[in-house]
Amino acid sequence: MELRREFPSIRLKTWLQISKLPKSSYYEWVEKLQRVNQEEDELRDIIKNIFTESNETYGYRRITIALKQKGHKINHKKVYRIMKENGVECIKFSRRSRGYSSFRGEVGRIAENKLNRRFQVSIPNKVWVTDVTEFKIHDSNRKLYLSPIMDLFSSEIISFSLATSPTVKFTTDALDNALKKLPQEHQLTIHSDQGFHYQHIHWVDRLKKHKIEQSMSRRGNCIDNSPMENFFGLLKQEMYYGEKFTSVGQLEKKIREYINWYNNKRIKAKLNGLSPIQYRQQAA
Repeated sequence: MELRREFPSIRLKTWLQISKLPKSSYYEWVEKLQRVNQEEDELRDIIKNIFTESNETYGYRRITIALKQKGHKINHKKVYRIMKENGVECIKFSRRSRGYSSFRGEVGRIAENKLNRRFQVSIPNKVWVTDVTEFKIHDSNRKLYLSPIMDLFSSEIISFSLATSPTVKFTTDALDNALKKLPQEHQLTIHSDQGFHYQHIHWVDRLKKHKIEQSMSRRGNCIDNSPMENFFGLLKQEMYYGEKFTSVGQLEKKIREYINWYNNKRIKAKLNGLSPIQYRQQAA
C-alpha cells in the first residue's frame, strides 16, 4: 500500500506481476493487516484504561498481568512497545523525603527483635507490622499522620488510623480496630520500631491482654521493618508526591481511597498477580 502512494502511476496489477503474488493473497494480507491494526487500537485503549484506573502507577509488567487477568494472551514486550509508542509512562516514582521518626528515647519497654527480618509468612494473623508516617499540607504547617497495621501474609492493611497529632491514642485506635479481626486462637507477633507509641504502657498492656508477642526493630535499622517502609513508599509515590493537598480533609479522603484500592485492586507480582484481599480470600 505504501509503494502505491509513492508510485501512483504503477498499477497494482503490475506490482502483483513483478512480485508473482496472487491477487487473492494480496487482499487476504490487506485484510489481516487491517484486523491486526484494529486489534492493536483496541488493546491500546484497554491499556490506557488500566493505566488510568491505577492512578497512572502501573508499569508494563503489572499492566501485562492485568491484561492476562482480563483474558488477553499477550507478551510483556508487546505491552512495553504499545505503551512507549503511545506515551503511556509511569512518572510517579521520582521523589523521596525524610521519613517520620517517633523515637523519643527509652520511655517504656524496648522489646527484642523477634521478627529478625523473617518477612515470608505462610498463614494469616501470624505477623503484623506497624509504623507511623506523616504527610504535610501544602503551604502550611499542618500535618496528617497515618498509623496502619499490615498482615505480612498478604500485605493487607487490616486497620489504620489518621490524626493531626501523633498521640498514643492515635496508634492504639488502629490496634483496637485490628484486634477485632484477630481470631481467639492465635500465635500473633506484632512488629514495630522503637517509637514512643509502642513503648507506652497502653500499647504494651493491650498486647499482653491478648497474648500477643511484641517485637521491635533495632535502633536506626529501618530495614528491620521494610514491608511497612515499602508500603509507605508506594503510598506516597503513587498518591501523594506531585499533588498539592490544601486541606486535611482532602488528604485524608485520598489516603482512605488509596488504601481501599491497594487492598482490593492493586495487583502484586509476589501475590501471583492478585491484590492483598484477593490473595487472602484465595488462601481461605
